[in-house]
Amino acid sequence: MLQILGLVGSKWSILIVGQLRDRTMRFGELHRAVKGISQRMLTLTLRQLERDGLLTRTVHPSVPPRVDYALTALGATLLDSVVALGEWASAHRHEISNNRHRYDATHPTRT
Repeated sequence: MLQILGLVGSKWSILIVGQLRDRTMRFGELHRAVKGISQRMLTLTLRQLERDGLLTRTVHPSVPPRVDYALTALGATLLDSVVALGEWASAHRHEISNNRHRYDATHPTRT
């Protein structure tokens, strides 16, 4: 159970699932849409989500090859939780930022 929570709770998985909620996307589209993710991390996360049955990878025979990613029915069941988590983070981002600044100001860096 912890392995599954670790995957679906990772920031990259959450962001990818969120991007795929409305449509199928190609690798390059996902890479541009998920800010800060490296190509390698995107590849690894997509493979794991596919392995777990949360998304499908469809290769179209064309030159160059076209690869599309889409949520499966199982992956779509994560959407309510992912959207709720995103809304919570957005609603509380300023409060959390203020708390971090206050904490950092009163706690010296421990090295």
